[in-house]
Amino acid sequence: MDKLRYKNKTLKEQKIMAVIVAKFGGTSVADIKRIESAADKIKKEVEAGNQVAVVVSAMSGVTNKLVDYCSEISPMHDVREYDTVVSSGEQITAGLMAMALQKIGISARSWLGWQIPIKTNNVHGKARIEHIDTAEIKKRLDINEVVVIPGFQGITEQRRISTLGRGGSDTSAVAVAAALNADRCDIYTDVDGVYTADPRIVSNARKLHKVSYEEMLELASLGSKVLQTRSVEMGAKSNVPIQVLSSFGEFIGSDRKGTLVTKEEDIVEQEVVSGIAHQKDEAKITVIGVEDVPGVAAKLFKPLADAAINVDMIVQNISQDGLTDMTFTVPRTDLERAKKVLKENIDLKYEDIAITENVAKVSVVGIGMKSHAGVANTMFSTLAEKGINIQVISTSEIKISVLIEQDYTELAVRSLHAAYGLEDQQKIM
Repeated sequence: MDKLRYKNKTLKEQKIMAVIVAKFGGTSVADIKRIESAADKIKKEVEAGNQVAVVVSAMSGVTNKLVDYCSEISPMHDVREYDTVVSSGEQITAGLMAMALQKIGISARSWLGWQIPIKTNNVHGKARIEHIDTAEIKKRLDINEVVVIPGFQGITEQRRISTLGRGGSDTSAVAVAAALNADRCDIYTDVDGVYTADPRIVSNARKLHKVSYEEMLELASLGSKVLQTRSVEMGAKSNVPIQVLSSFGEFIGSDRKGTLVTKEEDIVEQEVVSGIAHQKDEAKITVIGVEDVPGVAAKLFKPLADAAINVDMIVQNISQDGLTDMTFTVPRTDLERAKKVLKENIDLKYEDIAITENVAKVSVVGIGMKSHAGVANTMFSTLAEKGINIQVISTSEIKISVLIEQDYTELAVRSLHAAYGLEDQQKIM
């Protein structure tokens, strides 16, 4: 099927059957009433002639409770048993969703990750999907049965239940869509699309109708909580159109009222800057007085990588007397582990380690930056006018990120949003 066939008309208008994967997040299935509301949306898709597979998260708050139970039993618990416990939340939702669909006359059945199966590697708690056997799913879709799948979970080659990490249900949904060669993956959530900035900070933020995989990947990795980074990577790799839309509105995915994440060439008018992202959960580490010799960076960062600590912004100072300082950022949740690695597992001489926790990363993202000059100057000038000091700068072809003091985060986001003219003019008037 041509994945772009709904470019100018909705699937309803074209009367063409499509294979759609619909994912409902935790707030969208938070209680029985919301599960039934989600089931009504699925029913409309089925009645429009579409084949639908549904991926569900655990009900809002359930996973946190399950994680707390594990920590209460033992802070240093067996990660394999941890996965057994925390994956159960999605199992409950899948069963309830199948019941809700059956109640309104839709043929449906739930399938757990191990039943399909969704095969992953052996990294418990942060597993990656390696293969999905779609034979049974396709058979059920062909007889117009809705297949309900719990997100976030799979099974290892040792036949142990595995989980994909926080936000893993997005990845599950896109992976299923890719395996089925689906026409679209609809991500139903508590927002109605991807915005130019967090609407809770910028009241006149504008909803984007389309955004490229590349831009969405940057936005997701830089603090936008709408989609998990791995799900966007998978969508881009498999060319699965992903739509973000609200589960609380009256519209269904085929009405095309959300934000479509798609290929760059499908976006006619490319903005110079598409959005402003921010992250407050950063920590800055400076390793002071390391030898400025070849191989020093490898000695510093390899042990951190081996410990699965994600290092982000990296700056090396100018060498003086054969010594230099290395500054980098890590997620604040990984700070204690990073400090432990630096003190115990680094084969490197250094004078001291300086830690700064009250920092935030603010980024401007836009595919149009590839062909437009002056984007960086606008960012730096705007922050300077507001008296905001830049501690670290990191760039790529379509983004510029700066590390600033956390207290200035909201001021920086609002100021940059205005500087690049990203406001929704209807909200200003």
